[in-house]
Amino acid sequence: MDDSLLGRAAAVIGAAAARMPAGRITGVSAAGLVAGGLSRLSRLGARAEILCEAGPLRAEVIRIDGPGVLLLPEGTGEGVGLGDPVRLVPPPRFAPADDWIGRVIDPDGCPLDGRPLLPGLVPRRLRRPPPAPEGRRALGARLATGYAVLDTLLPLVRGQRIGLFAGSGVGKSMLLAGLATGVEADVIVIGLVGERGRELRHFIDDVLGPDGMRRAVVVAATSDRAPQIRARAAHAATAVAEHFRDAGRNVLLLLDSVTRFAEAHREIAAAGGEPANLRGFPASTGPAIAALCERAGPGGAGQGDITAVYSVLVAGSDMEEPVADMLRGVLDGHVVLDRAIAEGGRFPAIDVLRSVSRALPAAAGRVENQLIAEARAHLGAWDRAALMIRAGLYAAGSDPQTDAAIAVQPALEEFLALRTATGTDAAFVALRKALASARHGTQAVPEGAGRATPGG
Repeated sequence: MDDSLLGRAAAVIGAAAARMPAGRITGVSAAGLVAGGLSRLSRLGARAEILCEAGPLRAEVIRIDGPGVLLLPEGTGEGVGLGDPVRLVPPPRFAPADDWIGRVIDPDGCPLDGRPLLPGLVPRRLRRPPPAPEGRRALGARLATGYAVLDTLLPLVRGQRIGLFAGSGVGKSMLLAGLATGVEADVIVIGLVGERGRELRHFIDDVLGPDGMRRAVVVAATSDRAPQIRARAAHAATAVAEHFRDAGRNVLLLLDSVTRFAEAHREIAAAGGEPANLRGFPASTGPAIAALCERAGPGGAGQGDITAVYSVLVAGSDMEEPVADMLRGVLDGHVVLDRAIAEGGRFPAIDVLRSVSRALPAAAGRVENQLIAEARAHLGAWDRAALMIRAGLYAAGSDPQTDAAIAVQPALEEFLALRTATGTDAAFVALRKALASARHGTQAVPEGAGRATPGG
């Protein structure tokens, strides 16, 4: 293959279709547009272009029903009238390449950073089935993340898929940016689904920064875009990650957020006539989330792995809301950020007791698992007695387990906020030192015991 710029440009020109089927608009409504003359030639998900008085308008086929094809426009549909010409058009050629690293693109592979960008030589489908399960490797080695709590109590391993569950304003974006700069990976792919336009530039320039962008590809669709474009952003980011995985790279995929992907899917399904029965979500939402997430994970022989972090927006820390519940069932662990912990000033505001990594116990050695179990036991004892301690109702010496939790709490709280750049071994050394204060500390209730703590 000719991988030169000229060769790649020739591939784009050669993929262009000279003639495409055409029809006419036969129905206009707020739910979508109906086109006649295209039923036998259309396929679900096909792209169309409407020539209306406001100019060309792109749309997507979301239902094929008898003589009519239901189109969901990529704009408001204002200016479309009966009889306007419609033609089916090929989708843009989506072909990731190495020079996409460091760039910001839309779900069609078009640059959003004002600089030209050519597709690569091998196009990829945005929606494709996951690798065959019998050909995939097991989860790989433990990854250093730069956060002591994630390097020890909630380990992340190569090929693992975890959920990051958080409400608004509890440090989710900062944690994602920290993972983008701290996790061991060859390439970082970041999918921003339904992000606010102002926040996109802030995330790239200030939160992620030059260090994060140096090895990252950002795929973004802002909140004002049509639902099919927002949903397409999640698939496009996954397709980019698959490209680098198939080339033997180890990829970190950060998708923010699955909640907005599910909301976009709901809008498309509602426009197509599917009823909503899962607290406002249609029955197809669960399979759509599972199909997206299953594409990440360990690769096959000769491939790399996709380690994935999917964020979920949970209102009021409701872990039973539909999207959170669906996602928990298909992932290899979840990390919960707690607003009370964030308001107490600790970052990352991870509630360890409500979080779990299914990489354990295999991801840690025997001694390390003992340290993890001891830390969780102290956190659980503190959580159960926290109300009495804050109210001054607990008397030292009443319960040895609670006394030990009180003694270790300040050191353990400091450990949970620790950033480390020296790997997982150093993080376990820090955890061992924190737990030692339970054996050598005082039994009195420490000053400031009323501050927000894990589970508080």
